Amino acid sequence: MNDDWAPLVSHYERCLLRHGATPQGVDWPSERDLATRFGTLLSGLDDRGDAGRVVMLDVGCGPGFLLDYLRATGRADRVEYRGVDISPRMVESARARWPGADITCRDIVADPLPPQSVDYVVMNGVLTEKQSLAHDAMVRLAESLIAAAFKTARTGVAFNAMNRHVDWQRDELFYWGFDDVSAFLRERVSRHYAFRADYGLYEFTAFVWREPRLPPRVTDGWWTA
Repeated sequence: MNDDWAPLVSHYERCLLRHGATPQGVDWPSERDLATRFGTLLSGLDDRGDAGRVVMLDVGCGPGFLLDYLRATGRADRVEYRGVDISPRMVESARARWPGADITCRDIVADPLPPQSVDYVVMNGVLTEKQSLAHDAMVRLAESLIAAAFKTARTGVAFNAMNRHVDWQRDELFYWGFDDVSAFLRERVSRHYAFRADYGLYEFTAFVWREPRLPPRVTDGWWTA
């Protein structure tokens, strides 16, 4: 593990020790907010129709709550789930809750997965806090992680971070400006991206795709002079 992540790993492991495998154990305020985040991250797959099972990588999987959400929303049979986390304690908790699931302790930047070995990568809450890290240091970590995740994905990546456009900010959270994220994605990842900040929380979700997301095609000659 890159030691630069240590302040965040220590923070989340303290939360897990204090609250157990609960939303509060990964520092989410409520079950409802966690479900909203999962639903938003997965909305990038809503137009797949009957395209078959999705091989999904959950980076920063924590105790495996995305598996709970997939089961609760009837999507578990449509997803081949793989989880990774850099915290051994989180991985231990996830494996205890989901024995037999493909969950490993891995830093995908230092130890990359094979290129385009999964369809879709989600990162929920990995980039919403910085704790004692300086903002610029957190940006560097975020950029390296997103770039590594995108190399792993055949289709795309979704992640969330805190929205700068709020009434006030908390020192321990990671606020990332849209312009800064856009410039990074265009230069180092893909120019096919979108932001969502319409789901009622003080954050945004970014979706990054290998191919453009085009609307349904119409036949030539659809307009009239």
